[in-house]
Amino acid sequence: MNKEMEHLLQAFEEWTLFVKTLSRLEEKVWNSSLEKGKWTIKSIVSHMMLWDRYFYKEAIEKIALNQPITLKHVDLDEFNRKAVEYGNRTEVSEIVDKAITYRHKIMNDIRGLSEEQIQLKYKGLDGNLFYIPEYLEEFIWHDQHHMKPLKTYLAAEGWL
Repeated sequence: MNKEMEHLLQAFEEWTLFVKTLSRLEEKVWNSSLEKGKWTIKSIVSHMMLWDRYFYKEAIEKIALNQPITLKHVDLDEFNRKAVEYGNRTEVSEIVDKAITYRHKIMNDIRGLSEEQIQLKYKGLDGNLFYIPEYLEEFIWHDQHHMKPLKTYLAAEGWL
């Protein structure tokens, strides 16, 4: 695996380290929101975990098994609504376990791919292309988009 890909995977792993930190917080913290009317921390972590599960099951795992990927455009509002519902009905420990598990499955499967498999562009069910390095870059951005305000909020509240 080339250095650039390993660097991307190390940055991609930062989310799991953050979730492990969050796992030590009390339930009331998990049910708090950064701002009134915004998602709870539990909802944010559920949202991230469900995206990881989606991309693992529909793309990364398929690539590792040499099967066609089954990614397709999803309704973001609907996906996010379901993530919030999932978070509301699921124990923190389960969300944490799944968040770490799916992120590690993605990383382990990518590490097991050949350079050729990593560099291929795969066509999803809707014709859109999936390119692993681009996916990692986009989700590292997405991770940071959620982690930065969470860290600021938790530090300001004295929880981190």
